[in-house]
Amino acid sequence: MSNSQSVEQLFENMWQDYLALNPDALKIFELFSQENQVVNDHVAFRTFGLPGLRVEDVAAPLLEAGYVEVQEYDFEKKKLRAKHYAHPTMPLVFISELKVEEFSREAQTLIKQLVSQVDLNKVKEQDFMYSGRPWTIVSDVYERLLEESEYAAWVAAFGYRPNHFTVSINDLAQFETIEQVNQFVKDNGFPLNTSGGEVKGTPESMLEQSSTLANHVEVKFSDTTLTIPSCFYEFALRYPKANGELFKGFIASSADKIFESTNSKAA
Repeated sequence: MSNSQSVEQLFENMWQDYLALNPDALKIFELFSQENQVVNDHVAFRTFGLPGLRVEDVAAPLLEAGYVEVQEYDFEKKKLRAKHYAHPTMPLVFISELKVEEFSREAQTLIKQLVSQVDLNKVKEQDFMYSGRPWTIVSDVYERLLEESEYAAWVAAFGYRPNHFTVSINDLAQFETIEQVNQFVKDNGFPLNTSGGEVKGTPESMLEQSSTLANHVEVKFSDTTLTIPSCFYEFALRYPKANGELFKGFIASSADKIFESTNSKAA
């Protein structure tokens, strides 16, 4: 395996990188940990859909570590495509990419200028998944991308690192419903993403999801420092299929709303 760290160590390194941008997640994790072993349902990543940085490129170290590709998704409104990957003993991984060619010529040019700075040989190494921003960027580029896509601006500002981790509600002993989890999170002072309602999905779709709003952190650009939305914490409740096994996929219409947890307008 490239970099030869274990898949468990890879996830620990990703978790620590994520917590640095989302200190609220550690507080929530510790609140849940008082009565439970907190199980991670899935981790999500974002990328630009350009040669060398597509979903499949970013996923390469996961495949080396024993992950398999399960399903592909399309988000027409957000102009994204995505895939999710599964492993026998590790959390699911959801990787999405921006359909760069569907944006304005100016946005495409700005994104391509960022991507031209990336050493594509490093993409397939494990530590690329928590390496952060591999390009220099001025704040104007971030602001310009933000006008067209919150997602594009997020990738431009933060680069390659987990966008969110997800608590498996099924493994929380003291909660039976997602509404109880949401209330617990809010009672402890953490606002939720209300886009499309606090709960995304239904028992009938076999997956209910909710999430905090992203922490705001200071990000250094080449010319200045801005305080912008970083990462969020998600909560997922899965329901059994007809054969009794828990549904292990994702629902595109729900994920569409979860993406908005990083929206600057949600602040």
